Amino acid sequence: MRIVYMGSPDFAVPTLDALIEARFEIPLVVTQPDRHAGRGRKLEATAVKTAARAHGLRIMDWGKGDAAAVAEAVTAIAPDAIVVVAFGHILREPLLSMPRFGCLNLHGSLLPRWRGVSPVHYALLHGDSWTGVTVMRMDRGVDTGPILSERAVGVDPDATAGDLLDLLAGHGADMMVHTLRHLEAGTIKAREQNETGAVYAPKLNRSLSPIRWERPVGTVHNQIRGLQPWPGATTFLGDRQIKVTAARPESLLTVAAEPGTVLSVDQDGLVVACGEGAIRVTGLQNPGKRPMTATDFLRGFPVEVGTVLKS
Repeated sequence: MRIVYMGSPDFAVPTLDALIEARFEIPLVVTQPDRHAGRGRKLEATAVKTAARAHGLRIMDWGKGDAAAVAEAVTAIAPDAIVVVAFGHILREPLLSMPRFGCLNLHGSLLPRWRGVSPVHYALLHGDSWTGVTVMRMDRGVDTGPILSERAVGVDPDATAGDLLDLLAGHGADMMVHTLRHLEAGTIKAREQNETGAVYAPKLNRSLSPIRWERPVGTVHNQIRGLQPWPGATTFLGDRQIKVTAARPESLLTVAAEPGTVLSVDQDGLVVACGEGAIRVTGLQNPGKRPMTATDFLRGFPVEVGTVLKS
């Protein structure tokens, strides 16, 4: 089976590797253009481009004004399927109807819950106990196409978005290979999505970052892990904005203290009052610096009991 592969971030690399290992023919990989990143603003290739280069595959960028050139190249290849994983562009005609098996998208949720670009993060932000991966045949909508296969995955209550993305990427890679094999054999049947329960997960932005300590401890914990590693959950320690990179619920009992108040400090971090309950902060990060344990952070920036962290 001839496949054109479209993807960009780390989440998309395991599926590309799995297709190569399964000996699918991949005459073209399409990805986002190199972008400036990091403190030095150096141009960086996408994770998929780096992986494709390592495998010696032909690569095309799809940036502004590149859609026609990509469509022309794909038409010349006449692939049996286009596989799309976290690509960053919405496909339109004629690409959608070009391959005989269609355009297949790997999505990081159990559709129709959490359609959109940030399904893993929103599953954690909302405290979902289960999520999963879905392979669907793309249509003109956003994650509305018929489902070919899906796999449910339990969510570890302490998992961060980064942890869950890595886990789902592995499950999705395995499922995409099996789905393509069954499509080729004619042993899989698509089913339409049920619109009941459809929820949209929009693009993340930094407006989600400020920790609202007046919320219950479970909600605060979900915010911290759901936004790790990006954009991160932030709070102010005096006039210094810092990121909280790791935490765990400490108590469900409400304490007589203003939300955000540091209740205790010890070798395992600091305990902070929430609107209901308290949370133990175990990881912190100064702006522009690497994340560190709360213990290491406190050696350089001591925090006294009674300090109030602000949003």
